[in-house]
Amino acid sequence: MKPSGGKNIQGGYITQELLKELTKVHNRLVVGIPRERVEGERRLALTPEGVELLINAGHQVIFETGAGLGVSYSDNQYAECGAEITENVAEVFQADVILKIMPPLPSEVALMKSRCTLFSMMQLNQFSRESYEGLIYKKITALAYELITDRDRHYPVMNTLNEIEGIAAVTIASALLSSIQGGKGVLLGGIPGVPPTEIVIIGAGTAGTVAARAALGMGAIVKVFDEDINKLRTLQKTLGQPVFTSNFQPKVLHNAFLTADVVIGAMGDMNSYRRYVVAEELIQIMKRGALIFDLQANQGGSFETTCGLSPAAPVVFEKYGVLHYCKPSISNYVARTVSMAFSNIFVSLLQQLGEAGTVQNMIKMDPGFRAGVYMYCGKPVSNRVSGHFNIMSNNLDIYLSAF
Repeated sequence: MKPSGGKNIQGGYITQELLKELTKVHNRLVVGIPRERVEGERRLALTPEGVELLINAGHQVIFETGAGLGVSYSDNQYAECGAEITENVAEVFQADVILKIMPPLPSEVALMKSRCTLFSMMQLNQFSRESYEGLIYKKITALAYELITDRDRHYPVMNTLNEIEGIAAVTIASALLSSIQGGKGVLLGGIPGVPPTEIVIIGAGTAGTVAARAALGMGAIVKVFDEDINKLRTLQKTLGQPVFTSNFQPKVLHNAFLTADVVIGAMGDMNSYRRYVVAEELIQIMKRGALIFDLQANQGGSFETTCGLSPAAPVVFEKYGVLHYCKPSISNYVARTVSMAFSNIFVSLLQQLGEAGTVQNMIKMDPGFRAGVYMYCGKPVSNRVSGHFNIMSNNLDIYLSAF
């Protein structure tokens, strides 16, 4: 009798079960997913479906109990997909690969196995020197999601976050304009006989473009400003309709702020060497009850009135009669969507890492992966990160052949 569901090889058959085993990678990754311990952080790197794909590829996933509750995924859902659920935090951090969202806390670094690989956000405003020095001491190889690129030299993780936060900004701004939230009590879009609201967007990058599309879809008047004329041109082509755009012409910007109901700050780009901040004088001329929405609150702020806010500062406050919204990482409002988007990226990345055999091989093979490395075996290799802590760094090439 011939076995069913197989492949004929020189007169014989290989069953589906054996074929499945043959497709598994030779280098088995042990991936640890801890629960995020920063207050308000709900996002997660892998969904149960993503875990199942890794398990089927021959990898092992150790999942801390309760890590998925912030995105409405239960421990049982992860267990059913093959993850090992544990209450022992130390066990999670003894994995070869640690997959986090926020930068590691000192207590988390202390639990890590020496020479493991860490994936997380960089977010220097929440990355402590103690944690950074701990990574050096434990000879950790660390990658920042903000720095990882793809084949087209785009930033897949950051572009995904910017898309989500651009849409979320318009949705949240619409709610904040309501009377219940202390706003002017107006709709974001207009109705017949009632003029629409005016939205000014500072920045024509991914977040600004998506925010403009969402605002236009709700019927608002949209004006977009950026220093880069090519970005403005791309924005108009992407939206497929005429939109008011301008460089940072002082008079034009002044007039736009005079009539704006909402100003969204989306100019900040950590991978840009220039940083623009909107002057306080422009906010002083805005209409009473207007709204400032800062999408760069976790990167230093887009406005003089929102720069350098402490973690204890209120998310919503009023200054010069203008409502300010400055919540870091607003994508936590839609954390499940973010987690699903992240999982699509990280499953592919981890599978490539498994196929490469070692992190060192992956760095040599994939320039985009290499771009994300800011520490290699405890050696700082990114001036951007190490400079924040006043620590010297060297070129990664120096260490690649030595470890």
